[in-house]
Formats: sequence, structure tokens, C-alpha cells
Amino acid sequence: MNTYGEHLKVSIFGESHGNGIGIVIDGLPPGLPVEEETIAAEMQRRAPGNSRLATPRKEPDQVELLSGVFRGVTTGAPLCGMIRNTNTKSKDYTPELPRPGHADLTAYWKYNGCADYRGGGHFSGRLTAPLVFAGALCKTLLRQNGIAIGAQIQRIGSVEGPRFTWPTEELLARLVSDSFPTLGETVRDRMEQEILDARSEGDSVGGVIECCGLNLPAGLGSPFFGSVESRLSSLLFSIPAVKGVEFGDGFGLAAMRGSSANDPIARTDSLDPACGVVTRVPYATKTNHNGGINGGITNGMPLIFRVAIKPTPSISLPQDTVNLNTGENARLSVHGRHDPCIVPRAVSVVEAGFAICLADLLLCQWPDGVEKDK
Repeated sequence: MNTYGEHLKVSIFGESHGNGIGIVIDGLPPGLPVEEETIAAEMQRRAPGNSRLATPRKEPDQVELLSGVFRGVTTGAPLCGMIRNTNTKSKDYTPELPRPGHADLTAYWKYNGCADYRGGGHFSGRLTAPLVFAGALCKTLLRQNGIAIGAQIQRIGSVEGPRFTWPTEELLARLVSDSFPTLGETVRDRMEQEILDARSEGDSVGGVIECCGLNLPAGLGSPFFGSVESRLSSLLFSIPAVKGVEFGDGFGLAAMRGSSANDPIARTDSLDPACGVVTRVPYATKTNHNGGINGGITNGMPLIFRVAIKPTPSISLPQDTVNLNTGENARLSVHGRHDPCIVPRAVSVVEAGFAICLADLLLCQWPDGVEKDK
């Protein structure tokens, strides 16, 4: 499936080395400003070739608006954005030798050898560029509702930084404007060195991205299959290389007792402002171990989650594989232009996925995209 959403539906298309990649967005309310400078800035955050920590492949990632926009605003009709591929080196790929850690082998089985293997084809991380475009539009809708989102690099390999406690809008805005956003300023150099060391050894490294949403209305989401965790996780796991998602204290809750894991509730106006709680609802929780969600529904507290990003599978070290033509075991060294760590570029993608999910939840609750008590 290449389509996500209930009220707001997004469908991605294209291949990494094809003519182009893109997305169709259906369900955006009419009159939403399409801010080209804001979109371009978001696309640059994800684009390759902008850092010594990333692949040198240069792509402008300029979005062509094919439909759904007139006089600078959305029309309410399906919106289609396309990005042309301009810098490809398909000779770097050998279809008979599936790359370990990639979807080459599973795509071969799924599509009977017909899938476009160049650059990973439809499975490539390049397909996240259209998601970032859609996320930029959805962030505009969120801002209209007073919602702020942002993310940080919480871990690179074995180097770990601090987690969010009570983040502010100012902090999230600073992180969004940073090329290597992290709360771990004291370990930033060690994180970057971890990436450079992996690259020098022909290897790669993964990490953890932590994301936060502030000023969410209470009551978004539904129990069970429509839970915020279910719907957001399904989108986050569609991002290549995401192998784990946790909300609030996540797996850490397994080591806690209920007396510690439960978040005490109080009138918001009775809390000491110095405690740092950020919410716009009348009842707040004094802690946020559950990450702003109870019963699959937002409670108005900061929505905090983390995603685990695996190491980039394309590495130059020799690896075991098979030759699909001969059926024999083989050895493979991956050549070409690849990120030693995709975590820094994936920050904007995780934010985009979050924005798309929140926009869909808002539109399910208020189809015109505006919270009714605003």
C-alpha cells in the first residue's frame, strides 16, 4: 500500500532513479496557504549533499505543483507535487546481488523480479522527500491551530544525549533551525565523530530521533485500532530504516511500578509555573510518563515519542549475499554515494510524518481544519 490517512489521504509514487517522485494529497481544506519559502526550507533539511556527514549526492528537490493550488492557496481538490530526479548513477547497482539489509531480496520475491532495483527503486529513502513536502503543508495547518512540533537527535550509535522533559515552543523552534538538532550539546562533537569514524571504516551507524508536539487539543484519536499510537506508528514505520517506536517512557515503563508510571492529574492553574508544564487544557498531569496519550487519545500534554533508526545498510565493507542468476553464495561491497548515518537527514522526515498524522487527526475531528473552540 502506498496510501495513508482517513480524512487526509496521501499517496506517494515514483522510484529513486526514475523520472521523478511525488505525492498526491487529498483532503486538505481549501484556502490553506502554500508557503513556497517554508516548503523549500523543509526540503533543504532533508536534501542530500548539504553536510560532510551525509551522502555527496546533490538533488535540488524542487517541488512542481501539478494540481490543487491556485493563487497561492489550496483549492480543496487533490494536490499533486512532483520532484524530478536529476542526479542518478544507476551503474552502481547490480540486480543479481541483493544488498544485505535492503529490500532488494524481498522486492525480488514480492514482484517476481520486475521491481526497479536502481537506487532501491520504490523502496528508496529518496521517497521520503515527497513526505517532507506533504509535512510542510500540514505544519501550516498545525500552526493555524497553535500546535508546534520539533525533534532532536537523542542518540547516535553508542553516544546518547538527554531526552525531552518539559520542552517549550522556543526550544522546538531552535531545534528546527539547527542542522544537527540535539539537546546533547556537550556530546554533539562525539555524536558527529561517531558518524565520521563509521564512514572512515567503510561502515555505518544508526541512532534515535525524539519528537515532540506541543499545545495539542485533548481528545484526538480513538480507542483500539484508531489510537494515536496505532495511526502514528503505522506512518513512522513506513519511513525506511525505522525499526522501533516508543511513546513517553516507552519500554522504560516495563521497569516501573504503577505508582510511578501513572501521571498524577491536577488543575492546570494550581501547578507552579516553574515546573515547566506546557498545555492549554484545564487539567494537566504533573508528570508525562505516558507521552501525552491515554487510551489512544491525546490528553493535551506534550506528545513525545522516539524512533530507532538502523544503520544505513549500504556499506563498502564486504558482505555475504547470493547471486540470483546462479543461485550461488557471493560476496558484495556496495559502492556509490551513501550516508554513513541517515539520522540527521531523517529528523525532518519524522517531523513530517508526525505532522501528517496530526493533520489527519485534526481533520477527522474538525473537517474544515480549525478547532471549534478557537
